[in-house]
Amino acid sequence: MNEQIKKKTDEELVELSRKGDKHATEEVLLRHSGLVRGCARRFFLIGGETEDLIQEGMIGLYHAIGDYKKAADGGCSFKNFAYLCITRRIIDAVKTSARKKNEPLNFYISALDAEWLASGLDPEDMLILNDDRREFKQKMSRVLSDFEFKITTMYMDGMTCAEICEATGKTAKSVDNALQRSKRKLQQVL
Repeated sequence: MNEQIKKKTDEELVELSRKGDKHATEEVLLRHSGLVRGCARRFFLIGGETEDLIQEGMIGLYHAIGDYKKAADGGCSFKNFAYLCITRRIIDAVKTSARKKNEPLNFYISALDAEWLASGLDPEDMLILNDDRREFKQKMSRVLSDFEFKITTMYMDGMTCAEICEATGKTAKSVDNALQRSKRKLQQVL
């Protein structure tokens, strides 16, 4: 059956596809997938990839199957009609992505990148700073007790004494004493 479908013209396949023949639909989509890829490569999608445009083109091809009129009914060849539908669908996707309302999606930055942008440091300086922090924490872990290290790390991460008390279940006096001991020990080392 597949060999018979492969021998049919595009117009015959479209007719079969409209009657519900899934094999005919698959053959049309497969036969013209190269056309879709060729059309998609000519365009650029802001905030997207070529694969997104190929997907849009395949949707255009699928719609072409349903909307096609035979040459005898005043239409053109299916390939020309499909090319038109594919191109229009891709152009619509490109235009939609370029609209002002889509700017936040097209020009986003990740939360990781936002940290170094907000700090005013370039990525190299941020990397050096992170290395310095890691080295400092290693020194801290050698000098401080486990409890002092935990409390000091939480404090360095911006937590208040009250938040540290809540997170650890310790009293404010205990947390404050651990911070003071940590400061004295670290001053001696540094």
